[in-house]
Amino acid sequence: MPSFDIVSKVDMQEIDNAVNQALKEIGQRYDFKGTHNEISLEKEAIVLLGADDYKLQAVIDVLKGKLVRRGVSPKCLDYGSKEPASGGAVRQKIAIVQGISKDKGKDIVKSIKESKLKVQAQIMDDQVRVTAKKIDDLQEVIQLLKVQDLGIELQFVNMRS
Repeated sequence: MPSFDIVSKVDMQEIDNAVNQALKEIGQRYDFKGTHNEISLEKEAIVLLGADDYKLQAVIDVLKGKLVRRGVSPKCLDYGSKEPASGGAVRQKIAIVQGISKDKGKDIVKSIKESKLKVQAQIMDDQVRVTAKKIDDLQEVIQLLKVQDLGIELQFVNMRS
């Protein structure tokens, strides 16, 4: 029986490369001269430090640009709240979202069921598996989900016929 999996994964190497490129640009830009701004990559998060709110927003913009150029969707970032740091600086932690949460999985299954296609969708841990009798139905599901904005980046993997 044909099937495929819907997942939401992020290439951590691309994120690491984007962080390094953003650090390099921040070190070279004139508007950041003489101020302390940092980007550090932790296991499942990126920590940003800006000299003030304006500089922090500029650091975020630089990072987003580098991520998009490297093919990483900004939808995988979950912005935490801004918190004060020493010396009047501002710190923000950005979580890297991997996998499909139960709520998002339910939304995906619901939208597939509402489409009235002859497919079965089931949530399996942090992914959704879709099965059907015909591959054409599976391709229609992929097109349906690509059009919808579910707030996360989706990839369609393990297509089996």
